[in-house]
Amino acid sequence: MQVTISAQGPLQGTVQVPGDKSISHRAAILGALAEGETTIEGFLPGDDCLATVTCLRQLGVPIIVDGQTVQIQGVGLTGLREPEDVLNCGNSGTTARLLLGVLAAQPFSAVLTGDASLRQRPMGRVTEPLRSFGAHIVGRQQGQLLPLTCLPGTIRGGCYRSPVASAQVKSALLLAGLFSSGMTQVSEPYLSRDHTERLLACLGADISVQGTTVTLQGSARLRGRLLQVPGDLSAAAYFLVAASIVPGSELLLPNVGINPSRTGLLTVLQAMGGKLQLLNRREINGEPRADLLVRSAPLRGVEISGALIPKLIDELPVLAAAALFAGGKTIIRDAQELRVKETDRLAAVAEEFSKLGAVITPTADGLIIDGPQQLQGGTVDSRGDHRMAMSLAVAALRAAAPVTITGAEAVAISYPHFWETLQSLQRS
Repeated sequence: MQVTISAQGPLQGTVQVPGDKSISHRAAILGALAEGETTIEGFLPGDDCLATVTCLRQLGVPIIVDGQTVQIQGVGLTGLREPEDVLNCGNSGTTARLLLGVLAAQPFSAVLTGDASLRQRPMGRVTEPLRSFGAHIVGRQQGQLLPLTCLPGTIRGGCYRSPVASAQVKSALLLAGLFSSGMTQVSEPYLSRDHTERLLACLGADISVQGTTVTLQGSARLRGRLLQVPGDLSAAAYFLVAASIVPGSELLLPNVGINPSRTGLLTVLQAMGGKLQLLNRREINGEPRADLLVRSAPLRGVEISGALIPKLIDELPVLAAAALFAGGKTIIRDAQELRVKETDRLAAVAEEFSKLGAVITPTADGLIIDGPQQLQGGTVDSRGDHRMAMSLAVAALRAAAPVTITGAEAVAISYPHFWETLQSLQRS
């Protein structure tokens, strides 16, 4: 599938972004492990989250998906059953890594695989610490790559100091720790996304957080309940940047999650001179949210590095698009994690944007962009990466001629209605 984007003037209107992808995954998994019924409202029915649902069904969890509402009859910590077939995680690294934590503690065997892209993405960062907790996981390259088999194991818990700030590593260990009779403690150099911790507390787990260290008491009884998922800030990012760089634009994005571990994009856009307002702040299920109002503004280059990176890792490609139209130099450092996403996003950003005339210098762990630049029309490739497809679309709004994006269907992973939403704002 290919989509052609043309600059058509200001973006105006209201954008209801889909439910938070990270929270949707975790709500489904924890709802399955809870006792009683969990209803999830605002669930993201994208390909990745639906892969998690499919795997949970194969593990014996009754789940009904009706659009953005999901009903789960939780089976508790002892109710999962051995799957009859391989669990296919599709393109979802979150599905694979978090389910590794759950499956590592089961009295049965299960095999996880994924599509061609996911089978090349690193799993050792999860399997190695899980093994230190007692898991028995085997697979390609000594358990570094999918397919992976989780053999029956007993999780004893313990303390793990992660060398990187990774919400998926932390979450996998905490999920495994639920099945331990003792304590699980995970420390990381910077705070990564903490949706798992918040949901665990919401469902009744004995969990505490001190700085960047999380401590969980095992053998908890989770209780099912209503969970309301906020709009995904990572999805909102594309429209926040688009409205910032297209003159005369003004957009309202209601009910967007503003979890402090995710708000790096807001911090950077404001530092660049963006005009953002957070209205109607509130908190539901332990997750803060607000209505975001954004207006166009002249942007300036900034440096993005250090503790900010885990708070905006998924938003860096679209921030690179913003940097193209900002005055001065933008430097991104400490983002080597982008090289092991759905594609090598540092290389993809530099190479695909260059097809439109952009000059972006990739480094080992980031990008250097001197702005402002003038983009030309042309044809670019998403490389099967949903975030690349949407970031290229945002940049195309300021190109001098139409831009055709191939592989546009990749947006279904996280934002199935992205193209229709963008078109409706251009018509307003």
